[in-house]
Amino acid sequence: MSMDNIFGIAGTALNAQLTRMNATASNLANAGTVATSEKDAFRAKRPVFKALVEEQMTNAGASYVGGVKIDRMVEDTVAPRRVSDPKNPMADKDGYVYQSNVSEVTEMVEMMAAARSYQNNVEVINTARQLMMRTLDIAKA
Repeated sequence: MSMDNIFGIAGTALNAQLTRMNATASNLANAGTVATSEKDAFRAKRPVFKALVEEQMTNAGASYVGGVKIDRMVEDTVAPRRVSDPKNPMADKDGYVYQSNVSEVTEMVEMMAAARSYQNNVEVINTARQLMMRTLDIAKA
């Protein structure tokens, strides 16, 4: 495996975790939103990762076997909460609003896991770079 592959594989992981963090930020931003119907309530989004295990699975955006890509984004299936709030201008005719299904605790766990994975892959890149520099030092001697 060449150094290019190491950097490429770690790069796909960085991109995937960045997407995961972006989804978490969006979910947290919408945690306090309400809607007039269950259908219109915000639902948390989750990225679905796909391992690139075969050559035909790769493309220009993720061209390294062994890497990862975002296969798709899915909505969390937990139903939005129905809350009685008759004074809310968004309340339906029965006085209910529908809150997003975002769990702030779940989002914080997602954010910490994504950040840790991102840091791990940065460390992979730094270690590979240090090994390349040591190899160049040996070649100079």
